[in-house]
Order: sequence, then C-alpha cells, then structure tokens
Amino acid sequence: MPSSKNPPYLDPSEIPLGSSVAQRFKSRADAFGSGIRDAAGAPAMVLFAGMVGFGAMGRTNGIDGWFTALSSLLMFALPGQVVLMEMAITGSSALAIALAVTLTSTRFVTMTVTLFPQFDDKDRNRSLYAHVHLLAMTAWAVSMKEFATIESKHRLSYFLGLGLLCWSISLPGTVLGYFLAGLVPAPVTLGLVFINPLFFMLTFTEVKPWINRIAIGLACILGPLFTVMDRDTSLLTTGLAAGTVAYFVDRKLIRKRPGVIG
Repeated sequence: MPSSKNPPYLDPSEIPLGSSVAQRFKSRADAFGSGIRDAAGAPAMVLFAGMVGFGAMGRTNGIDGWFTALSSLLMFALPGQVVLMEMAITGSSALAIALAVTLTSTRFVTMTVTLFPQFDDKDRNRSLYAHVHLLAMTAWAVSMKEFATIESKHRLSYFLGLGLLCWSISLPGTVLGYFLAGLVPAPVTLGLVFINPLFFMLTFTEVKPWINRIAIGLACILGPLFTVMDRDTSLLTTGLAAGTVAYFVDRKLIRKRPGVIG
C-alpha cells in the first residue's frame, strides 16, 4: 500500500467523473449542442482552413476533384491525405501508398485508447466503431481538455457534437480550396495545411499532465535536427525520440515527487 509520503500519480484525464461532479449539462442533447458550439469556434475554422489548403494542393498538382474531395470525406485525416496525394503524384504503388498512409495513421491508436475509455460504461459498445471516424486531432485535443469538467454519461454526446461539425465542414473546405487554387498565391493556400497541426499543438499544451508539454518542447528542439539528418524520416524519429524521453522523465522524475498530479 503506498504511503502518504509517496502518493500514487493520478492523471486528471484518467479519473472517471460521476454524479459527484457539478452537473454541467442537463441532458445528452444539451451536451451534444455544447459540443457543436465549441467546435463552431476556433476548431472548425482551423480545420476548415487546413482543408482549403489541401483542396488547393490537389488542384495545383493536377489531382482529380472527386478524388481530392472524397479523401477528405472518407479519410478525414489531413496528414494521411497529404501523404496519399504526394505518393499518388509520384506514381507509387498501391501497396506502398497503403503502408505509408497506415503508418501516418498510427497516432489514432493512442488517441483512441486515451479518449474512449473516458466514456461512460453504457456508451462503450459496438457503435464506437462508427463514432471513431469523427476522431481527429482537433476533436481529440478539445475533448481531452474538456472531459475533466463533464460527467462521464455526457462525454460521448459532447464528443459527437464536436466531431460531427468538424467532419461535416471538411468536404466544403476541400471543394472551396480546389476551386480557389490559382486565385490565391500558392504559398498562402498550401500554408493553410499547417494551421491545423499548429492549433492542435497549442490546444494540447493546456492539458494538465506535464508529459504533454515536455514532449512538445522536445519535439520543437529535435525536429530541426532530425530534419537535417534525414528529412524523409524526421517526423517519425522526432515523435519517437521526444515522446520516449518525455515518458521516462514523467515516470522517473515528475511522478515520484510527492503531491504532484501532473
């Protein structure tokens, strides 16, 4: 049994909130509406801008409009969409494209296992296989931040409202960017693709556990170094190195300090 001098680490995002928490929503419909309202601000605008940039990228590189639009609707994963398009342009094989896109999508594994267990027990059923399509960096980051103040029974409804609005604007944003290509300077439209990851990073720094901030800080330092060493694998190696170091710093140093919660 742990002593009072060395209390166990508790991650606020891992604490199941129940009836003891102040009631934030009156019903699931109220939670769903709140998710839509929260998404209608910066999350939706940032995602919309990213999709506009992606649409312009497709038009600039001569990719068919239907292919560009459907990738946003069916994939809803901007990094994977960019990889898909770049490899299709270079004439890569279907197998190579599938493997590359799968590799870029491995982040959804950790996003899923950290977010979905926070739902109420009654909501953990087969319907989650359909709901997971709404999971994106923006919806995940905002949910991880807001779930600490939401009762577990209302978390899924909040997430659905948040994710549904973000997903529904991905197609119009892509189509708009596709037709705007050529009317706006290429560096501007293509630069919009990077707004979404930037918003995600800034949002996630507000999540309480220090491991997130350490990983982001290390990535900012290591990223340029790994890019110089090998540009093709720099993103993967940066994430692996920064995440691993942050994990061990958090486990071995921060969590052992008495009274530290995150």
